[in-house]
Amino acid sequence: DSHFSGIKSLMENKNHDYGEAWRSMRTSSFTDLILMKIMRIKQIEENDGQTLISEGVASHYMDMVNYSVFALIQLKEKA
Repeated sequence: DSHFSGIKSLMENKNHDYGEAWRSMRTSSFTDLILMKIMRIKQIEENDGQTLISEGVASHYMDMVNYSVFALIQLKEKA
């Protein structure tokens, strides 16, 4: 599916730019990041999709998927 390939590509590109910085994060930090993205999406929706600098709702959903994957990897590694 094109959505999943786009999400995977985004993750690979960000890992290239930032390294695997997510590995040093606490799992609870991903919860906070996901909540932040949810709040941003809600604000965009309240503004009827009108934004000045936001990448748009789709990019926030993609970020949430990647944060979830990182959290799941960490949980598996701790098990």
